[in-house]
Amino acid sequence: MNTSTPNTEKFIHEDYLLENNFSQRLYHEFAATMPIIDYHCHLPPKEIAENRIFDNLTQIWINGDHYKWRAMRTFGIEEKYITGTAPDHEKFGQWAKTVPYTLRNPLYHWTHLELKRYFDIDVLLNTSTANDIYTEATTKLQTTAYSCQNLIKKMNVKVVCTTEDPIDDLVHHQHIAKNGFGVKISTSFRPDKALLIGDENYNSYLDKLAEASGVEITTYKSLCDALSKRLDYFDANGCKLSDHGLSNIPYRVYTDAEIETIFQNRRTHKVVTIAEEEKFQTALLLYLCEQYHSRNWIQQFHLGALRNNNERMHRLLGPDTGWDSIGDYPQAYTLSRFLNRLDSKDKLTKTILYNLNPSDNEVLASMIGNFNDGSTKGKIQFGSGWWFLDQKDGMTKQMNALSNMGLISCFIGMLTDSRSFLSYPRHEYFRRILCNLFGKEMLKGEIPKDFDLVGKIVQDICYNNAKEYFNF
Repeated sequence: MNTSTPNTEKFIHEDYLLENNFSQRLYHEFAATMPIIDYHCHLPPKEIAENRIFDNLTQIWINGDHYKWRAMRTFGIEEKYITGTAPDHEKFGQWAKTVPYTLRNPLYHWTHLELKRYFDIDVLLNTSTANDIYTEATTKLQTTAYSCQNLIKKMNVKVVCTTEDPIDDLVHHQHIAKNGFGVKISTSFRPDKALLIGDENYNSYLDKLAEASGVEITTYKSLCDALSKRLDYFDANGCKLSDHGLSNIPYRVYTDAEIETIFQNRRTHKVVTIAEEEKFQTALLLYLCEQYHSRNWIQQFHLGALRNNNERMHRLLGPDTGWDSIGDYPQAYTLSRFLNRLDSKDKLTKTILYNLNPSDNEVLASMIGNFNDGSTKGKIQFGSGWWFLDQKDGMTKQMNALSNMGLISCFIGMLTDSRSFLSYPRHEYFRRILCNLFGKEMLKGEIPKDFDLVGKIVQDICYNNAKEYFNF
C-alpha cells in the first residue's frame, strides 16, 4: 500500500487547524520553527540514557499510554489487547479498530499528527490500513534513526525535564549528562509520597527515603532533614524544578507540637484523621516550598485530579493505568492562604499552577495576579491545559481565561506531560491552536494586523518566555 496520498486529500496538511491567512502566516513564519522546551514530562530517563530502539510500533505508541487504553476500553476492547498478554501486532490491530471511532477526541488528531511527523504516513489509521502502517512504522523504528535520542532531536527539542521521586539515584541523568547527545535532559523533584501520610504504604516509603538520604527518620525534623539532603542531591545533579500532583493545595493552621504528634502516631501505625493529614501536609509543603525558594528553584502544582476511582482495576493494574478523572475540589481559599503565607515571608519562588477542572480556569487565572509582584516577568504562571484539558477546546479555554485575567504575552506555553517518545507533535498542535486563536482575532480586527507585534508574542509563548523563565 502507498502510505502517502495526494496533497488535496491529506488530513494533516500544512494549514491544518489554521482557518485564515493571518493564522497561517503566524504559524508558518513565526511558530513552526521555534525550538521546544519540554519542561514537564514523564519520559523514562533509562530509555533515553540507553538510547533504546523499540521493536515495533505497539511498544512505543500503545504500551503505557492510558489515553489510548481508556478509549479502547470504552470501545469494548478486551483488556488482554490493552495491558494484557496479546501479541503486539494484535494489540495494534485493536487500536486501529478503535481509532476511527475516536473522531472529535484529541486522540484522533494526535494519532495522525504523530504518524505524519515521525513516519511520513498520511493515510488514516483504520482496520484496512493497519497492517501496512504497522509494518512501515515498525521497519523504521528498528533503525538507529528512530532511537529515543534521535526521536527527541527530530522534533527540535532543546530541553526535557523528566519527573523523579526523591529516592531516585538519578544515575540515568548522570549518564546522559556525561555522554550527552545535544539535548539537555534534566529532572524535577516530586515528593508527593512524603506528603501522603494517610497512605497505607507511608511508613515503608519513609524507610526507603531514609536509606536514600542516609538520615534515620524518627521525628518530623528528621523527615525534613532527609528531604533536604535529597534536595541537595537533586540540585547538585542540575535539578531546578519541583512538581506536586495534588487534588488541591492544603492549608490548615497547626502547631509544631501537633505535627510531631501526628508524625509519631503514623510512624507507630496509628490512624490519622483527615484534619491531621491536612495539617501535616500544610506544614511539610510549606517547608518544601521554602526550600525551593532558598535554592532558586521553580515549583509546579498540578491540581484537580480525582485518582484511582476504580478500586477493582487499580488493584489489578496499579496507578496510572487509566482510572482517573477530573475532580471538583475547592481551590481558591486554601491556595490563596498558602501562597500568601510564603509571600509574607518573601519565600514564594516562581510558581506554575496547572488546573484540571475547566470550571476553575478563571479562579487560577485571577489567582496568579495576586502574587505577581514585579520581581520577575510572569513569576506566577497559569500553566497550559493539562491532562484531560490538553486538547483544542481545553487549551483554547485556558488561553482565553489567561488573556482575560492576566497577560497571555507572558505565558510560558506548552509541555507534553507525556510518557511517550512520540508525543512532541502536541507542541505543534498547541502552536496551531494558538496561532489560529490570534489569527481569527486579527481577521476580525479585534487585535492589530501587526505581524511584528503579534508574531513576536507568538514566538515568546512558543519558546522565548520558557527559555527566559527557566534559564536553562
